[in-house]
Amino acid sequence: MLKGYVVPRTPLGQASLNPPPPWHYSGDVIGVEFWASPEATAATLPEGLTPDPQANGHAVALFIDWQFNGEHDEYLDPARYQYREFLLLVDARHGETPVAWCPYIFVDNDAALARGWIQGFPKRLGSVYQTRTYVAPSAAAAPVTAGGRFGASMSSNGQRLVDARVTLREPVKDPATLVSRPTVNLRYFPRLSVGQHDQPAVNELVLSVTDDLKLVDAWVGEGALSFPEAVGEELSALQPVRMGAGFRLGMSYSVTDLKLLDDLTHKASA
Repeated sequence: MLKGYVVPRTPLGQASLNPPPPWHYSGDVIGVEFWASPEATAATLPEGLTPDPQANGHAVALFIDWQFNGEHDEYLDPARYQYREFLLLVDARHGETPVAWCPYIFVDNDAALARGWIQGFPKRLGSVYQTRTYVAPSAAAAPVTAGGRFGASMSSNGQRLVDARVTLREPVKDPATLVSRPTVNLRYFPRLSVGQHDQPAVNELVLSVTDDLKLVDAWVGEGALSFPEAVGEELSALQPVRMGAGFRLGMSYSVTDLKLLDDLTHKASA
C-alpha cells in the first residue's frame, strides 16, 4: 500500500513532499502597508467576498523568512524545510466580518508550494529575498532598532515584481494591530476532463486557522513599495497610490485545520 500525506505517495512515504499536520512555522517578517486603487483590489476578490467599504484599497505586503517543522524535527533538514515567501493581503469582507484576502503569493520551495495549495493559498514559485538581522555588531548586521533599515524583493520567471524598503522608528506595544484580520483563501482545483474545464473539482472559500499565533519584537516605521510592470503578470495593477507604515516582527504559529466558509463547488454544480 502506498503511503504519504501528499504526492508522491510511495512504499515508505518518506518521499512525500510534506508530513501530515500539525505544521509549525516560525519566521522573520518585513511588511509594508499601502493603499491601491479600490477598483483594482476589488477586482481580485472571489465569489463570497466583497470589498470593505472602509478600506478604500488598503492592503499589506509581507516578506517572510520561514522555518518549518512537523512532528519529526523536520527543521533539522533546512534544505527541504526552510523557505522564503512574499504575499499580499487585501482588506475585504465576508458578510459583515472584516477579513484579509490573499490574491498573490510566491515561495521558493516546492514543499511550501504544496502546503499552500492544500490550504488555498495561490502559491507560485519565485525568488524572495529580505535583509536579515544578526546578533554580532557590524555594518552588515541590520540591527532591529530605531533607524534600522531593511530591504526586500521578489522576482519570478526572471522578472523583478516587487521592491520594498522599511526604516524602523519605534517598537510596537500591540503587534496584532499590524496584521489583525483573519485570512480567507480559495481552495481551487480544476478538472482536466473534456467538457468540464469550467467545473472545478474543488472550489471552496475557507478561513485560515492559525493555532498558538505569536507576534513578537515588532517595530514600526516608514515603508516604501513598488510593483514594476512585467510581461504576463498583474501585480502592477495594485501599484500603491498611498503608502502606510513599514514594519518588522517575528511570527510563529501552527496549522492543523481550516474552516469551510462556502462550498462554491456544490453551488456551481447545482
